[in-house]
Amino acid sequence: MKMEKEIKGKVHSIQSLGTVDGPGVRFVAFLSGCPLRCKCCHNPDTWDPEAGEEYTPEALVQRAFRYREYFGEKGGITLSGGEPLLQAEFCRRVFSLCKEMGIGTCLDTSGILLTETVLELLSVTDRVLLDIKYTTDREYLCNVGCSMEPVLEFLSCLNEKSIPTTLRQVIIPGVNDSAENAALLGGIAGSYPCVDKVELLPFRTICRAKYDSLGIVFPFGHLPSPSAESMVELSRIVEESRKG
Repeated sequence: MKMEKEIKGKVHSIQSLGTVDGPGVRFVAFLSGCPLRCKCCHNPDTWDPEAGEEYTPEALVQRAFRYREYFGEKGGITLSGGEPLLQAEFCRRVFSLCKEMGIGTCLDTSGILLTETVLELLSVTDRVLLDIKYTTDREYLCNVGCSMEPVLEFLSCLNEKSIPTTLRQVIIPGVNDSAENAALLGGIAGSYPCVDKVELLPFRTICRAKYDSLGIVFPFGHLPSPSAESMVELSRIVEESRKG
């Protein structure tokens, strides 16, 4: 019998009973480390790959198992970040153990990496929450620091594997809150049958204290939050464009 080598991962924080990071009630582990520098990032404290508490996959899954009775049929464990794909081997092992224990698995990611290890991780992933931060390569390069191309490649892979996918986008006034952006996002969603849901999330500046404590500038800290009315209208445009 082949024994797996010992793997350890860095976990920034844990939310025992989350309700917004995937279907149902979920145990959410936010992993440390992110290569992106999104100007709207709400969690700059997760960027450092060495920050956080060290866990073995077994220890993390055992902690999640304590809450299994709350998961029901739809819930389970979500690995978020930071960017969990930076710790793909750790995530793969966590999800493999979850599968053995009958716990649902969900991956919250920006989709910027697609390696053999990531492909192995996707083989034990029930659902992906994919952040489509913007709808043009120019906006990605300006506001994220990378191209949009690897994200769309990742989405194509999810589609090929028929992994249920939720597209997510933070709506930022004056940046991506236009009807054109909403229509483009809906068009992307409609082009990939694996996408069964699109979530628009309102930009908030409540994270400003984190930037202040880290001594770094919050690039979008001067921008307001979108109105509830605009969020409803943009969601409508997304759905109409998605249906084609």
